[in-house]
Amino acid sequence: MRVVPSVAGIGLRQPHYEAVMAGFEARTLSLPFVEVHSENFFGDGGAALQSLQAVRAHCPVSLHGVGLALGSAAGLDPWHLDRLARLVERIDPVQVSDHACFARVLQGDRVVHAADLLPIAFTPAALDILAANVQRVQDRLRRPIAVENLAAYLAWADDAMPEPEFFNALLRRTGCRLLLDVNNLVVNAFNEGADPVAAACAWVDAIDAPSVAEIHLAGYSEQEAIVIDDHGSRVRAPVWQVYAHAVRRVGPVPTLVEWDTDLPPLAVLLDEAAQADRLACR
Repeated sequence: MRVVPSVAGIGLRQPHYEAVMAGFEARTLSLPFVEVHSENFFGDGGAALQSLQAVRAHCPVSLHGVGLALGSAAGLDPWHLDRLARLVERIDPVQVSDHACFARVLQGDRVVHAADLLPIAFTPAALDILAANVQRVQDRLRRPIAVENLAAYLAWADDAMPEPEFFNALLRRTGCRLLLDVNNLVVNAFNEGADPVAAACAWVDAIDAPSVAEIHLAGYSEQEAIVIDDHGSRVRAPVWQVYAHAVRRVGPVPTLVEWDTDLPPLAVLLDEAAQADRLACR
């Protein structure tokens, strides 16, 4: 077995702030990084930002956004980008990321935000829009960002290229990195009626391996006719299988255990992170 440093961090949510800080201060907790949702810290002050700055003094922080809407033909929200740039200056994160999705649309003479991660078409036109918006963010932040593949519950009739090919083209054009969400690959495969492990592993094999900056793991739920990427339970067996394949191909890159709903005790999150470390060390 090859030995590598710990690669797995956890999503840091408000109910765990106190326990995480206590562990850092007592030197009983060590994490390679924690990840937070950028938009929760856009204010100029307050308890949330103070807590994040306190954590940052002990541990690297990754900023993961859910609101840039990088694939929007209506463009980026200047206010949102300004606030993100300000947060990056304050925190000096180890990574900045967001999703390959759209949400901002022109409605009459104003732009509205759907408050959701809506899937983009895999077409040359959509690639042009996404690449231009990604480049604008990178120019403003003066650093590459990572773009995450989406859990999508529909496909567009005019899709013209496979999703990995679309991402490879984006990475070449902009120099951005890929945030590889393994759970999303498995969820999409289930909903397409494909073998979840085989289809997700094939997706991983088709991507430019050196471009992967981070991997996300999470739990999903099975509804009556659909599988939902809800981040509300332990990582499932098919996701662990694909993760093991992914780290063999791309190496032990930083890995995040996401858990956003029905938050468990901190010990459960740390146990999931430890499992990711064990697989990365094989």
